[in-house]
Amino acid sequence: MTKRSVILLITFLLTACNIAPKSSTAIAIYDFGIQAPQQTQITNKQLQSKTRSLLVANIESVPGFDDQSIYFRLAYINPTRSFTYANSRWAASPAILLSRQLRSQIVTRTSDLVLKDSSTAKSNYALHVELEEFTQVFDTIDSSHVVIRMRANLVDRKSHVLLAQQTFSVNQDTTTADATGAVHALTNASNLLINELIDWLENVLSVQPVE
Repeated sequence: MTKRSVILLITFLLTACNIAPKSSTAIAIYDFGIQAPQQTQITNKQLQSKTRSLLVANIESVPGFDDQSIYFRLAYINPTRSFTYANSRWAASPAILLSRQLRSQIVTRTSDLVLKDSSTAKSNYALHVELEEFTQVFDTIDSSHVVIRMRANLVDRKSHVLLAQQTFSVNQDTTTADATGAVHALTNASNLLINELIDWLENVLSVQPVE
């Protein structure tokens, strides 16, 4: 084989390597699943007096939790550093998923009118929530738990007075120390935390006037 032939062969092989299809791993996409509505009995009297309206603003999140990544920390190495799973994602950011769930549960559990953040209609009160933590924490290489922390603020929209503020947090162990375990635990913990938030909201609104 001549020197020219060798050069042509090497060039062909290099070109073939570049155009060959590269193997890829499918990305797993998760959400909170189909949420079963809670059966709350609302009387006709409550429906007839359904005049209190609540604007539920889109949940804001601190930097680092405003994308679709599933975050985890290796507490046994460095608890101050966070990582993300390469092949697992949320269907939307946790803040968006939580906003949808929060509005849905408020509508189901209470007799108040709920408005979205983009609504131009007037409302009596506004609920603002900030997501501060939404993470899986590895205590050891094969055991983990999840942490969710949110801060809620209820504002009177007419007077712009802050009526109440509360921080909510929950920890829950994962059944498996991986992305799937994180998703299941974060979903369950989200349900618990939102239930606590709505209980608090109902208690605060119960002493407020209904127009």
